[in-house]
Amino acid sequence: MAHLHEGRTVDREILGIARDARALAERLREEVGADGGIAHDALQESVEAILLHRLVRHRPFPSPRDLAVPPEAYLAGFADLVGEVRRLALEALTRGAILEAREHLAEMDQLFRTLARFESPRAILALKPKQDSARALLERTRGDVALAGILERAGLARRGSEEAA
Repeated sequence: MAHLHEGRTVDREILGIARDARALAERLREEVGADGGIAHDALQESVEAILLHRLVRHRPFPSPRDLAVPPEAYLAGFADLVGEVRRLALEALTRGAILEAREHLAEMDQLFRTLARFESPRAILALKPKQDSARALLERTRGDVALAGILERAGLARRGSEEAA
């Protein structure tokens, strides 16, 4: 994910992550009674990386079935994606690219709206804390983008190259 934030091409690495996640999920299904905690975390991180890659490439997200991962790992990775998109928005603001930051804010909003539609018992997936965290990140980012817009209108912010006239 760090390489995606740096703008590097990671297509090959993402394919490897998807392949390894599929193999890990299959092994978990085969080995009943195996401790899945660490594996669940690995699958969640894999899903998050794959979805971030798709988002920055403006491609549709694969489904849990497409990735052959459990729905719980998929949903947890999806929930954590909001934080990665916040990072993209903040990076855009740092460059003075307010329009790009607004686009990322809109993506965060859509991700949150999708995430908010899900409910899950804590015994299956502690989703409510992730939803609360996503909401807080969304509102904090909304404030950051609004402040940048105010500063820009007041002539106190530098403009990004794509916004310069």
